[in-house]
Amino acid sequence: MIYVQMFIAFFQIGLFSFGGGYAAVPLIQHQIIEVNEWITLAEFADLITISEMTPGPIVLNCATFVGQQVGQQAGGVVGGLFGAVICTLGSVFPSVLVVLLLSALYMRYRNLRVMQGILTGLRPAIVAMIAAAGLSILLLAVFNSDFSSISLSNFHAVEVLLFIAGFVICRRFHASPILIIFGSGIAGYIIYRLLELFGI
Repeated sequence: MIYVQMFIAFFQIGLFSFGGGYAAVPLIQHQIIEVNEWITLAEFADLITISEMTPGPIVLNCATFVGQQVGQQAGGVVGGLFGAVICTLGSVFPSVLVVLLLSALYMRYRNLRVMQGILTGLRPAIVAMIAAAGLSILLLAVFNSDFSSISLSNFHAVEVLLFIAGFVICRRFHASPILIIFGSGIAGYIIYRLLELFGI
């Protein structure tokens, strides 16, 4: 049954999303594109963008959006709403169990040298996962593909210019990321309308 499959997929994402946020993006991509083929790579790029623009953790937002879309395609009795709920619960459930267990263990053994060593060893791995997720999203935006199928013919100059402008504004002027996201969306719309108008 599709709903069981959806729950299991997002249960796995929730269970192995160490580091949260962008560290979970490669896991989400693997489950919903490569394993289950629920959405395309281009739709995944849009999904990440929408998930960043809406309040809440990126994993929960992705789960809700994918669940709604797949549930609607499955033609359930309540359309996509049931799919959204199933995927969201699937992504949250393992975190609740693991956090309850870890909080009990941490409070009991937090002063042990072994525990400090484990936490110290996890930090570089989390940084690497976030960096990999950031590179993956950058490649999706610039080339509309993953690392294995980069082609210069798919190079999107407008996206690169918007990325550079957003990065500079964020670093130099410390502008709000929300304003940068909405500003980039408006600028992208205007630029593409002008390019379409002049037939470029």
